Order: sequence, then structure tokens, then C-alpha cells
Amino acid sequence: MTKHYAGPRTGPGVPLRQRHARGAARRRSAYPYALYVPAAVVYLVIFLVPTVMAFYFALTRWTLFDSTFVGLQNFRDFLAEQNLRIGFQNTVIYAVVTSGLKVVLGLLLGVLLTSGLRLRGFLRSVVFFPVLVSTVAVGITFSALLRPDTGLVNKTLALVGVDGPDWLGDANTALLSVALVDVWKGVGLATVIYIAGIMSIPPDYYQAVAVDGGGAWHRFRHVTLPLSWPATYSVIILSFIGGLRSFDLIWTMTRGGPGFTSDTIASIIYKQYQAGFFGLSTAGNVLLFLVVTAIVVPLNYVLGKRQVAV
Repeated sequence: MTKHYAGPRTGPGVPLRQRHARGAARRRSAYPYALYVPAAVVYLVIFLVPTVMAFYFALTRWTLFDSTFVGLQNFRDFLAEQNLRIGFQNTVIYAVVTSGLKVVLGLLLGVLLTSGLRLRGFLRSVVFFPVLVSTVAVGITFSALLRPDTGLVNKTLALVGVDGPDWLGDANTALLSVALVDVWKGVGLATVIYIAGIMSIPPDYYQAVAVDGGGAWHRFRHVTLPLSWPATYSVIILSFIGGLRSFDLIWTMTRGGPGFTSDTIASIIYKQYQAGFFGLSTAGNVLLFLVVTAIVVPLNYVLGKRQVAV
């Protein structure tokens, strides 16, 4: 039997259906992108536009009413600030100490609060509660608790025969005291991240360790620690960025003192703003943005490679 080619299907309805199908497909493909528009507008208005304006005003000497272009003079003046070296050193130390302690304590608390404790739900709330408290309120409260003569901390130490130092008035302890308060306030968020990471680990791995005769340490060492690396990665990045940008707690508790010994880059910027040097403080903010970017981007790359390897 010979088959005859009937040619392309024709008819008044076929091209119309095809056009409708193509139109519907285009509408469906455009629909998800339309959902990004509100977020994109907010991001543009709140982040991109102020960032571009900050880079411009960093090149000017400005007030609320006028501005004068001065080029890179603001950056030269800010880099010549006599306390900048101390501020940069304190910023890095503060970020390393706070992020390191949040990782260690957050992991330990995460392991504890995912175990079989009866009160683990209540303890999770207790650990997370400081995150909800205003940073300024925390700073004021701990400033009172750490007073050398009337503070509760030194009074408690005196009961056991220990003469407590002036925690916030001594150059050797001021920055560390603020860092420990920061850890107390922020470790709850790190713990929640670790709880989510640990609970996402398949139980088969723990069962395999138990079959091999491993105990609690082996479960932690060979399962929990490596498989919770995504949580560790998140805590390190978030805590380190927060530490580099930290200002409100330091300003509330020490105002950069005694002297300039607990100054950070952010507090130096604020002091310039208080003095009315708006262009200079804007240049400092731009430099802080560049410093944070220069540190966090390589750190993110290194930790990201480690995460892929795990």
C-alpha cells in the first residue's frame, strides 16, 4: 500500500490555537519574574540608591543644605586619623572573638538542645530570648552589672574572695567585656541555626555509628561535626560581618573608652559625625564597607569550597 503525504494540517482553528498557546506560555514564563518586582524595588530604594549616594557624598564636604566636591580629600583625612590603627585592630579582634565563641557555644548548645532533654523546648526559648532584647537595653543593663563598686558581678566575686576589676574602665578588659556581652546576646541565633542543621542530618548516620559500637563522642566527631558544616558556615559569615560592623553595644557600654582603647571603626565614624564632619564620616562608612567586603568575600569563598568538599 502506498502512503500519501497529506501535507501540513490546515484549517481556520489550528493557527489560532497555536497563537493562544504561545501567548499563554509567554504569560506563564513571565509570571514568576513579576513576583520579584516588589523585592527588586525595595532593594533598589533601600540599598542600591543609598549606596551610590554614599559613594558620591564621600567625595564632598556636605551639610543638609549644600555640598562641595573635594575629591579624595575625605578619604585621606580619615586614613590619617590617629586612632584609626587602634580602631581597625579592635574591630578585627572583636569580630574574631565574637564569631569564634558563637560558633563554639552555638554548636555545643545545639547538640545539647537536640538531645533527649525533657526541658529542651523551654531551654531553647531561654537561649534565644536575648536575641529579642534591644541591644541598647542590653548595653545599659550590663553597664550597671559590671560597675566596679556597685555592680552585681563584682559583688558576687567578692563573696568568694575575688577582687573584680573595673570591667569597662580598664583598657585591658573593656573590649573583651563588651565582646562577651555580644556573645551572650547573639549566641541564641547561632544555636537556632545549629539546631536546624543538626535536625536535618539523616538518622541513618547515627544508626551506622551505633552499629559499629561508637559512643556519643564518635557520633559528634564523625557525624554531627562534619554534617553540620552548612550551619557552621552560616554562623561564621553572619557573626563575622556583625562583628566587623558592631557599634551600638560598644557605644552604649564604653563609648570607645577608656580613652580610645575600645574604639572600633564604626565608633570612630560616629565620632566624626557627632563633630559635624559629615563628608568625613561618609568616607569612613565607604571604607568600612570596602573593608568588610575585602574580608568577607575571600572568607566566603574559602568556606564555600570547604562546604562543597564536605
